[in-house]
Amino acid sequence: MNLEYRQVEEISEDDYKLLLDADPSKEIVDSYIKRSTVFEVLNLDKLVGIVAMLPTRPETLEIVNIAVAPEQQNLGIGTMILEKMIASAKSADYNTLEIGTGSNSYQQLHVYQKVGFRMSWIDKDFFTNNYPRKVVEKYLTFDGFVLRDMVRLTMKLK
Repeated sequence: MNLEYRQVEEISEDDYKLLLDADPSKEIVDSYIKRSTVFEVLNLDKLVGIVAMLPTRPETLEIVNIAVAPEQQNLGIGTMILEKMIASAKSADYNTLEIGTGSNSYQQLHVYQKVGFRMSWIDKDFFTNNYPRKVVEKYLTFDGFVLRDMVRLTMKLK
């Protein structure tokens, strides 16, 4: 699969659908997306993913949103996007790359660790403190589980 990465300045409706798959609050997405560098990920000119990167501290870059279209999941696209963003962060001379996910987002945690991220801390009550509505997990055995904590992962690039 040969993915194409296209930086976008204007977020389309299709982009929002993907962004909101990864982060259910449009208000929160809007708060960080305008400060982020956003790439649409295309395969044969079809939107298959999106990723948003945000400098958070000196020499630190965070992947604040990454999503793969539901019908394109489990094909390795998420891993390819992460590998591309890791390479981009290294070439831009960042020291650290960060990412966060829900404490019971086991598939994401597996992928992030597989590409080299390490768990660094738990942001307790992140979802209950920052989201206007409960974030309810709807996967695996956690159907109906209210998400509370975010797991933060870090990768040293140098």
